[in-house]
Amino acid sequence: MKLKDLYMYLRGDILRIEKEMGAAVSEASPVLEEATLQLLEAGGKRIRPVFMLLSAKFGNYDIQKLKDAGVALEFIHMASLVHDDVIDDSDLRRGKETVKAKWDNRVAMYAGDYLFGKAISRVSLFKEQGIHEAMSWSMHEMVLGEIEQIRFKYAWDQNVRTYFRRIKRKTAVLIAGSCNIGAQAAGVSRREQRSLAHFGHQVGMAYQITDDILDFTSSEEKLGKPAGGDLLQGNITLPVLYAMEKSPSFKQELIRAFAGGLPSREEMDELLEKIKGSGGIEHARQINERYLQKAYESLKTLPDIPARRSLYDIANFIGSREH
Repeated sequence: MKLKDLYMYLRGDILRIEKEMGAAVSEASPVLEEATLQLLEAGGKRIRPVFMLLSAKFGNYDIQKLKDAGVALEFIHMASLVHDDVIDDSDLRRGKETVKAKWDNRVAMYAGDYLFGKAISRVSLFKEQGIHEAMSWSMHEMVLGEIEQIRFKYAWDQNVRTYFRRIKRKTAVLIAGSCNIGAQAAGVSRREQRSLAHFGHQVGMAYQITDDILDFTSSEEKLGKPAGGDLLQGNITLPVLYAMEKSPSFKQELIRAFAGGLPSREEMDELLEKIKGSGGIEHARQINERYLQKAYESLKTLPDIPARRSLYDIANFIGSREH
């Protein structure tokens, strides 16, 4: 089963959001329009609009209103991806050429800024102050997460607390915000808003930890990038932190391997095998499961409607996905 199968009944509303996204970027200059349309056509799970729509199901579900929130959330997510590709000097995303690879860093950065601007213009259509606050907080935290990612590249002495703060800002905040904004737009009660936002945070943390596990366990064909790509880019994730903590000698080996530039493919394969053999993957999976269990607990406080089951199924899929 694919993730999209779990929310197929929302397909019409997702398509409506995608159509709005395409219309929104058609007003740009030719280069910006082409760059942003490339991002749209690359597809994606649209998981943030999905969480937003499902959260709205607990209240007054009005797609005419919700579509603007969906466009804003997806534009913010896409903008962060474009900026990430510049930071990480990535030529491929999901196996396809990135904006910075097809054009250059300047076009990519302006494309990301343009999408942020478009997101803000969509949010301005809402009268609820809480929606403005949730969206601005998400954008604020995501930018801090991007700065932290730059700051801690190849920083072998960083700790687990730094890692969790970074993934919260880069991933979990926007997913939690998506749930919160959908609930607010639909007039859901404050108590249920909090439960949905808490669910989104826990699932967001699990989503990123799963990504970080897959970087070591999935194939290049499924990932669209070489295994260990995050480590090569200097992003030190939970399995690596555990391996270094367990074996100080391995930490020194990592430092030596990257001291003179990037390791060879053979050296990387050896490092990856040691990370897998350290128990770091299993440790990360245990932490991942804890976040998922907290997400499931949050759902128990919500009314028993089909949307609650969908949220549970999506969270369960996220924790067990292979790409």
